[in-house]
Amino acid sequence: MNKSESKYYNTAVLMDQALLALLEKKDYDFITVKEICEKAGVNRSTFYLHYESIGDLLEESLAYVMEHMRSYFDAEKRITKERIETCSLEELVLVTEEYLIPYLEFVKENQKIFRTAISQPSALKVNDIFVKMSAEVFVPIMRRFGFTETEGKYRLAFYVNGIFSVVSEWVKLGCREDTQYIFEVMTKCMKR
Repeated sequence: MNKSESKYYNTAVLMDQALLALLEKKDYDFITVKEICEKAGVNRSTFYLHYESIGDLLEESLAYVMEHMRSYFDAEKRITKERIETCSLEELVLVTEEYLIPYLEFVKENQKIFRTAISQPSALKVNDIFVKMSAEVFVPIMRRFGFTETEGKYRLAFYVNGIFSVVSEWVKLGCREDTQYIFEVMTKCMKR
């Protein structure tokens, strides 16, 4: 990486962080370029050098957050299309320690982002992320288990909303309990 790429990356990270910090305090629709620049410590012209709009910055910020979250998972154990199609049904379980603990650790270390996602889901495009994850991961898994499309939707709604509710409550309470405890609460709720 040359010096200009590094400077570009550092400036982008500053603006990503500034936007995410501002989202904690106010609705997305009321955030201005001026506020982002002041928070990031950059000039307005620098903002427009990188982005055409705050929407462009938001998209980059979300990609930054998602990439950061992926780093919490063991690369060999990540859920991929190939793994979904080829692993045994016993291995094809999402509510396991190997998937939930890294996710919960990410949530705990990034509570501000999740607090924002809970309070302003449309600003962080939470539904868009869920739709993409459903198409790439959840729907193929439901198919592998032989569920009809209708039954798969209901099962998915049950699990995802249950996990989201527990995580939301945990975040609202400041993530005081450790990740292992929250994982155990979730698995007890989901036992057959």
